[in-house]
Amino acid sequence: MILDWLFVGVGLTVLLLAGDALVKGAVNLSLRVGVPALIVSLTIVAFGTSAPELLISVKAILDGVPGIALGNVVGSNTANVLMVLGVPALLATLHTSECDTRASFLQMIAATFLFIGLCFFGVIGFWSGLILLTALAAMLLCAARAAQRHRRALSAAATDPAPEIEDVEGADPDMPWRKILVFLALGIIGLPLGADLLVDGAVNIARAFGVTETVIGLTLVAIGTSLPELATTVMAALRRQADVALGNVIGSNMFNLLAIIGVASLVGPIPVDPQFLTRDLWIMLAASLVLIPFVFFRQDIGRGWGVALTASYAVYLVFVLT
Repeated sequence: MILDWLFVGVGLTVLLLAGDALVKGAVNLSLRVGVPALIVSLTIVAFGTSAPELLISVKAILDGVPGIALGNVVGSNTANVLMVLGVPALLATLHTSECDTRASFLQMIAATFLFIGLCFFGVIGFWSGLILLTALAAMLLCAARAAQRHRRALSAAATDPAPEIEDVEGADPDMPWRKILVFLALGIIGLPLGADLLVDGAVNIARAFGVTETVIGLTLVAIGTSLPELATTVMAALRRQADVALGNVIGSNMFNLLAIIGVASLVGPIPVDPQFLTRDLWIMLAASLVLIPFVFFRQDIGRGWGVALTASYAVYLVFVLT
């Protein structure tokens, strides 16, 4: 048992470090070969930061424990709202009243309903995966067009758009080629290694405690893979960048549902545990709808909200584990 917990800890650490290395390497490689920073932000960074979840889901399906794959995504989306926004709000108020994330939020809700609808077929298979990936492509296209309109507006106002490169996660215009290749190699090697250790350890822990792989995916694995989002949101709260915090959560949730499950279902079918249809999917949806006051009514996420969100997540964990 101790060895299994060690595998989980080491696997999670390797995943986080390898994912960060992959993002840095891919971002700077793309900028070096002339890919616009806008496209890098919308695709490579989003995909790179979700690479741990993707590798875990694919590994779980290949190992015959798809409950971890589905539980990881559903649990992560719930954690992203209740924990990832709740904990930072305990430290500093998130001034979400200054943000306009209505369009992205509506896209996230649409993705959530699409995902729930596909789950009611009992199995998320090849064709369901294609539907999810098509929806992802459509949303990325909408985001790209909106960003292009924004850039044209900046240009018309004679505003220098160059600082956008500095805002891209991991961007370093002066990074040497050797360092870029090292980051890419560490990411490519580390991600499958970390996923292998984490999934193997999590499966053994689930069996030792007599709980299902689905429960481990909803709790242990979901919390672990939500740590990068939590770290990003904490820093955003301290820097008064509420748009980064809220956008991080909304974007991550959309990518989890459409990209992670979309790609994983192409590897193998993902059976939907009946408890998802009666409990966990609806809790995930309810957590997503909790964002309505902050998105549409311009409420700030203060310490009171932080306590409520964090306490709700703690209650959810106890409920799932018991």
